[in-house]
Amino acid sequence: QVQLVESGGGLAQAGGSLRVSCAASGFTFSSYGMSWVRQAPGREREFVAGISWSGGFTYYADSVKGRFTISRDNAKNTVYLEMNGLKPEDTAVYYCAANRRIPASGPTDYAYWGQGTQVTVSS
Repeated sequence: QVQLVESGGGLAQAGGSLRVSCAASGFTFSSYGMSWVRQAPGREREFVAGISWSGGFTYYADSVKGRFTISRDNAKNTVYLEMNGLKPEDTAVYYCAANRRIPASGPTDYAYWGQGTQVTVSS
């Protein structure tokens, strides 16, 4: 049974930091690229960051470049998103996803999704 379980979301002040984690099970984690995607209320899901299966290649949305860092630990089957310099517009539910291809060009390029974790940034 495939599972992606996010954790670490919560409330932060503008300018602050949070780290969200995603623990994977039920598939060969080290064979998949991974991504973080977010969805704010009333908006479509938005790509945030992606990482290759080895961790050697990372890429980011322009809106988070220089503030967010994606990383992974294949020994722990976990992918992380370190978020610094948070802004109120970063408020969203953050989902991790396993990629069929890197980078993903659309929803069909994601094989598995987590249930999401809420991140709220106050001004």
